[in-house]
Amino acid sequence: MTVLASGSKGNATVIVAGSTRILVDAGLSCRELMKRMVQVGEDPEALDAILITHEHVDHVTGLSVLARRLKIPVFFTESTHRAWVRMVTPRSTMSYAKWLEKVQHEKEARAEAVAAQGTEWCEPESEGQHIVPTDSAIDPDVAMPKVKADPAFLPAVEYFRAGHGFSIGEIDISPFTIPHDAADPCGFVFHARSESIRMAIATDLGYVPPNVKMALKGLDVLLLESNHDLEMLKDGPYPWSVKQRVLSRVGHLSNAAAAEFLLRDYDGGAHTIVLGHLSAQNNLPELARLAAEQAIGARMGLLGNRVVLAAQDAPLEPICL
Repeated sequence: MTVLASGSKGNATVIVAGSTRILVDAGLSCRELMKRMVQVGEDPEALDAILITHEHVDHVTGLSVLARRLKIPVFFTESTHRAWVRMVTPRSTMSYAKWLEKVQHEKEARAEAVAAQGTEWCEPESEGQHIVPTDSAIDPDVAMPKVKADPAFLPAVEYFRAGHGFSIGEIDISPFTIPHDAADPCGFVFHARSESIRMAIATDLGYVPPNVKMALKGLDVLLLESNHDLEMLKDGPYPWSVKQRVLSRVGHLSNAAAAEFLLRDYDGGAHTIVLGHLSAQNNLPELARLAAEQAIGARMGLLGNRVVLAAQDAPLEPICL
């Protein structure tokens, strides 16, 4: 596991087993994602797929450009894909009068084009006559209108469902539903079959429900959200509506909530626990680390339960098992 970035400005993690390489989320620009992969010794051209947790901007910023550049498939739930398409597709509104005016302009433009370039008449089987431009009437020097690229185009899209495992190359993937204010957000457990190693990503969740607690058992590496310190958030600069969203059961996991999970429900078997999605405004790395280490307590040792913090502005050193 290599966390390229983690936080409200962008999230991306590379999971590798054998010859299989998966990018989980693409929340930075294509250029920055490729730059950070090179920094940690990963070849972007070797990626096999992109896997998306949910459609929020900090998880999909570079998705379409990167997928098209590398010509690799993107895995979503169907609801997440639909939400992403709606988000990236430009929408415009106009009054009925404006629409009528637009239609009239288009008719006039077509009539002028036909009159300028010449036409021939043909008699179709149906009633009435239609003007059909001949091939010779098409002027090669007249610029054709540019067709805008579809911002939602991807080389290939694959759907998965939470609770139903699937595989990409040498990696088995178990997606699980997480409580967050997105269309169909998921966390993931990754199982490297050849090595019997399990890694998981569980960020962007308002609390830790029973299904998540069950999923996060028997792990070797866990990337867990530790988003905010409760007092810093309450006293911080966010508007009250944003504070309510973060604190809600579909918001983000606090240091205290992450620590409670580590104290009461974590089985203590991981080699490394990565604390991620730390808020730049409402948390401090020292506070997140202290809460987690106190919760793990005596289970911490040289060979297990090492706590590291993922950053926003630089990739984390690869965690290799």
